[in-house]
Amino acid sequence: MLDRVIDSDTHRLLIDGRRVAALSGRTFETLNPATGQVLARVAEAGVEDIDVAVRSARAAFEGPWGQMKASERGALLLRLAELIRRDEAELARLESLDSGKPVSAIARQDLPAVLDTLTYYAGMADKINGQVIPARPDALTYTVREPLGVVGAIIPWNFPLMIGMWKIAPALACGCTVVLKPAELTPLTALKIGDLALEAGFPAGVLNVVPGFGKVAGQALVDHPDVDKVTFTGSPVVGRQILQGAAGNLKRVTLELGGKSANIIFPDGDVDTAVKAAGSGIFFNTGQVCSAGSRILVHESIHDAVVERLAARAQSIRVGDPLETSTAMGPLVSEAQMNRVLNYIEIGRNEGASVITGGARHGSAGYFVEPTVFAGVHHDMRISQEEIFGPVAVVIPFKDDEDALRIANGTVYSLAAGVWTGDIGRAHRFTKRLKAGTVWVNTYGPTDIRLPWGGARDSGFGREHGEAAIDNFTEPKVIWINTGR
Repeated sequence: MLDRVIDSDTHRLLIDGRRVAALSGRTFETLNPATGQVLARVAEAGVEDIDVAVRSARAAFEGPWGQMKASERGALLLRLAELIRRDEAELARLESLDSGKPVSAIARQDLPAVLDTLTYYAGMADKINGQVIPARPDALTYTVREPLGVVGAIIPWNFPLMIGMWKIAPALACGCTVVLKPAELTPLTALKIGDLALEAGFPAGVLNVVPGFGKVAGQALVDHPDVDKVTFTGSPVVGRQILQGAAGNLKRVTLELGGKSANIIFPDGDVDTAVKAAGSGIFFNTGQVCSAGSRILVHESIHDAVVERLAARAQSIRVGDPLETSTAMGPLVSEAQMNRVLNYIEIGRNEGASVITGGARHGSAGYFVEPTVFAGVHHDMRISQEEIFGPVAVVIPFKDDEDALRIANGTVYSLAAGVWTGDIGRAHRFTKRLKAGTVWVNTYGPTDIRLPWGGARDSGFGREHGEAAIDNFTEPKVIWINTGR
């Protein structure tokens, strides 16, 4: 049944180790995207709440957290991982109800990624090293890496648990404290993680969770003069606003923004596997993925065959209740997002592209859209250039390698790309020339916390994951000790 609710209680803010009401007393509703019905009421953080949370984070940074051994921080991260593993079923259900993500996908991908992220950075906490640099014979000169301080982490609604942990774990491992602002559409698992962090033994103020709206709570976090770093995943429009706000105290910023990634299929590749991966690359998480392979570039000699097979795969996807383990695709996250996607489908029709399958709302309850495949798409169409962020694949034919590169690189985004070919020389040429932070060859979509992740242009700047994340949350200090002659 889809008519599930969590409870009728208000989910309060988590500030300084306590659940508290917003100082204004304001709350907002979070909805179940599968039904459109209210799940819970959530305290709405305002400017004053953000200030209290930042001051709490600063006190923790300069107090117990800053005085703790790095190995002890790592041990706490491992303890948090144990508690998440204990409560996996509850977290998966909560995430599914709040976001519309299929519970089976959360259990298969999101939660394992959360645990992997925590254990990886727990192991790095006491290995953040500087180096001795023999600059002069009369001095001992070396570097240390110190935590930046208070981090404002603003996370999106498409992967609340996973992307949230991508920011929390490395920041805490480095010795920073965090004020986490989850998306107003999906605040519930962030609050649960905050509770588990307290249960694990994290000192009060180390991780504060402040649900609220971007224009108020998010902007207050960005503008706050005592926030040293902002890490954000979301839209390019908001990313630009964050850069403007961060100029106030020149705080550090990492942005992971949008994408319009090209998945390029050559006839000398494994076409059957490529089509299967192309379907997953755009329909996974209902297309709400920044690196979704939303532009499928196909050599003209196999174009029609690929369109036919991709449409068949789209038609076979089971769309329905996210809490049913057999469901492969759930709803979009909100009515506004559903309407945005449906509007883009209409734009594609008006531009002259052909809907091969899908193209409409699925059912009458909730925010479901049919898996949709467009053919007859030209590179300059809006559905080829603009991020739709829904289950909409556009298939574009190309003539040769240069044509494929021209189309693939011909957007304002540069987050990811895929190449399917049996020609190793072509694979090397394309990985070199594609404008993308990640290029997959004969696969599409896998990520690993050990590998840097990010893009350029309207896909943002900076890198998350791996050792790059350590650079995000620390800065080097030079120590110069005069040893005499």
